[in-house]
Amino acid sequence: MNEATRLVVLRHGETDWNVGQRIQGQLDIGLNRVGRWQAERAATALADAGLEAIYSSDLSRAADTAAAIGAVAGLQVRFDTGLRERAFGHFEGQSFPELEQRWPEQTLRWRRRNPDWGPEGGERLADFYGRVVPTVLALAARHPGQTVALVAHGGVLDCLYRAATRIALDAPRTWTLGNASINRLLHADGALVLVGWNDAGHLEGGLDDASA
Repeated sequence: MNEATRLVVLRHGETDWNVGQRIQGQLDIGLNRVGRWQAERAATALADAGLEAIYSSDLSRAADTAAAIGAVAGLQVRFDTGLRERAFGHFEGQSFPELEQRWPEQTLRWRRRNPDWGPEGGERLADFYGRVVPTVLALAARHPGQTVALVAHGGVLDCLYRAATRIALDAPRTWTLGNASINRLLHADGALVLVGWNDAGHLEGGLDDASA
């Protein structure tokens, strides 16, 4: 058995589009005030995690979250487009109610997690999974025995959870993908193993309480 790589995986901090339930996809939406606070809290929580490398999606909401972690850890963030969110084509920029109204049939196929379907101009779910998981496996393989942070998006984390727990792509999601939560995986012998998920203790209290 090869020496395991410890993966600390985070979704980016909150954006206004997260709050408004609007599809971001690969549009470059930045963090809001809460998201920037969440990134700083995550960075503090990981200060003693022994991180030896940080990889991030190049979209600014992930890149800025990773930058906060890198600043505390003394590491330069490396970007990989394989960690980008799923491309949602003409769904991008639409709110959930708008999707239901404009494309009810397509929205139903999306909600049912049809692996072979993708919105016009976007990625099929199966292709998205086929991009994300090999990207993460390749990054992890570069760092045997080390602890590596990955900062990405909700869809990316969903793929990794499924890969680590062997849950099918079309199975309903029953796990949380919290903004700036800390998730832990192991990589060994070309496979992922789930260690811990959605640790959000560092975000307790919230920004308003912290400001007060």
